[in-house]
Amino acid sequence: MARKSRTKTPISEQAPEIRKTNFEEVCLGYTIEEGQAEAERCLQCKNAPCIASCPVMIDIPGFILAIKEGDMQEAADVLGKYTNLPAICGRVCPQEKQCEEVCKLGKAKNFEPVAIGKLERLVADWALENQDFSKQTSNDRPIIGKIAVIGSGPSGLTVAGDLAKLNYEVTIYEALHDAGGVLTYGIPEFRLPKRIVKKEIESIEALGVKIETNVVVGKTITMDEIMEEFDACYISVGAGAPNFMGIPGTSLNGVYSSSEYLTRINLMHSYEFPKYDTPIKKSKNVVVIGGGNVAMDAARSAKRMGAENVSIVYRRSLEELPARIEEYHHSVEEEINYHWLTNPIEYLSDDNGNLLGVKCIKMELGEPDSSGRRRPVPIKNSEFIIEADTVIEAIGQGSNKVLLSTFPELALTKWGYIEADPKTGETSIPGVFAGGDIVTGAATVILAMGAGKVAAVQMDKYVQEQKKIPATTKV
Repeated sequence: MARKSRTKTPISEQAPEIRKTNFEEVCLGYTIEEGQAEAERCLQCKNAPCIASCPVMIDIPGFILAIKEGDMQEAADVLGKYTNLPAICGRVCPQEKQCEEVCKLGKAKNFEPVAIGKLERLVADWALENQDFSKQTSNDRPIIGKIAVIGSGPSGLTVAGDLAKLNYEVTIYEALHDAGGVLTYGIPEFRLPKRIVKKEIESIEALGVKIETNVVVGKTITMDEIMEEFDACYISVGAGAPNFMGIPGTSLNGVYSSSEYLTRINLMHSYEFPKYDTPIKKSKNVVVIGGGNVAMDAARSAKRMGAENVSIVYRRSLEELPARIEEYHHSVEEEINYHWLTNPIEYLSDDNGNLLGVKCIKMELGEPDSSGRRRPVPIKNSEFIIEADTVIEAIGQGSNKVLLSTFPELALTKWGYIEADPKTGETSIPGVFAGGDIVTGAATVILAMGAGKVAAVQMDKYVQEQKKIPATTKV
């Protein structure tokens, strides 16, 4: 233990005063030499708790050992056995609450855990630069069956990749004009570059997966048609319907959902207007409501769009903040302001219906609610006003109803999400599986990927049982 560095190997980042003016990636990543230095810190535990805490069960000590030994191809091969999107996960997965949280090195006094996420990114980026995904891989094994995947976000891409590796003919249907789901429209360029998303998707297509964009299932094609053509299908349409607080003034000019605001920037490139013809409002004083990663993304995007003052209003304290701590620290460095224990109660306007400010009330934490967190309680006579010409509500999203409204046979939960077995992805209809945010509500990329891996195993089993394929022919 004494020979191990107590702290993580430093990683290069754009300086805050520079990065808050551009949409280029904040974290610049490890060099191979830096990665090897960090890999030296891994204890190579025999019963590695980091593996059990990873939703896709990556052999973390295995790929880190390969980095240490300088064998990047082996490290990439190890990663590829467990995840189809390593360059994405290495950037946006909340490792600090999963694999790194249980790292045995990090449990030692005054030691930081191994930077598992940054090492995953290093290997994945190396693979994207050194492997050719432009040509489709092929083999002589027979196709087992046909699978439809509805939605091309992290869960859909994962199930498609896993089933393609098992020799299924997979078609993904995506409603938007670009594939990637939340990876493309939700997460900003400075946190997840779109060139990385495109390359990861190319690696999925190289397995033989076909992606059809601009196809709205339930409108362009019906579920009846899909069920007739395919042996099984996987629904992963996400939770893209925005939630609003519904306080007075919500309909004012200048009040946005985080979904609209981030989609305009990320998918439609409004930050490059007029090169791309999607304008977005120029703001001076922006208030973002919420405390999750989406709130951080919206606030930091607003700063890069030229806003002078950007504030996050969160009804709990820093201790309860659900966003990644790394994103919080980056936001503070970028001069994002915080109003803790604060809740908006009204949006104020001028005579023309334009937003002028946010009337807020201070909160205090009372008894725990159903989530186990202490419930925020308003403090009487504590109202105050924050000047604002733009408000972005980032308080969660509901289920997408376009498909669900045309498929009434599918059982839903009381919250309007698809009812699916978390251990198998099976829904109330045989052959129809589901996972990701449309089942759980808004969650993390890695949890959506985990659901896809679970469902892929069960879908393979289902199709082979339906076709009565002898076990000896299974890949």
